[in-house]
Amino acid sequence: MTLQSAEPRLVLASASASRRALLTGAGMAFEARPAAVDEAEIKLAAQTEGLPAGEAALLLAAAKAERIARRDPEALVIGCDQLLVCDGVWFDKPEGLAGAADHLRALSGRPHVLETATVAWRGGRQVWQHLERPQLTMRPLTESFIAAYLALEGEAVLGSVGAYRLEGPGVQLFSQVQGEHSAILGLPLLPLLAFLRQHGVLLG
Repeated sequence: MTLQSAEPRLVLASASASRRALLTGAGMAFEARPAAVDEAEIKLAAQTEGLPAGEAALLLAAAKAERIARRDPEALVIGCDQLLVCDGVWFDKPEGLAGAADHLRALSGRPHVLETATVAWRGGRQVWQHLERPQLTMRPLTESFIAAYLALEGEAVLGSVGAYRLEGPGVQLFSQVQGEHSAILGLPLLPLLAFLRQHGVLLG
């Protein structure tokens, strides 16, 4: 028994283990195909044009979905992206554990927003988009905690723009979290599932 229609096929345009785990946990059948796009160029263009971070995240998610959808127009392709913004600064994924430590120092004791964008493409056009903005407040971190945390997590944190995994020991970094858990992990499940039901991918 399945809650999903055979057609259209669902493709996740992402290499994120967290996003794959969320869809798998929701009982979805899908294929994961990472999309190669020049994220730095898209971000730079958005900043040059003065676009808000949320719009930039939507542009990135759309570029990833379109990249895969152009080659597989019959599939329903889901593209995702997430930008972390703290005090007006856009954060990229850290480069190495030293970069992760710098991220954690910059976020320590401050709130930040995760601009979390999801876009769907099918049949040569964009058919849906959604933006959520979870806000997280990191407690003040000591240097000893940062060192111990990164020693525990290792390179696993390098796939996260904030250098943390909220689904793991990273939850110890925070004093307050506002927003849907799946959105914080990079894929807002409830709005996505609602769209998939409306689009005939899931049973109503």
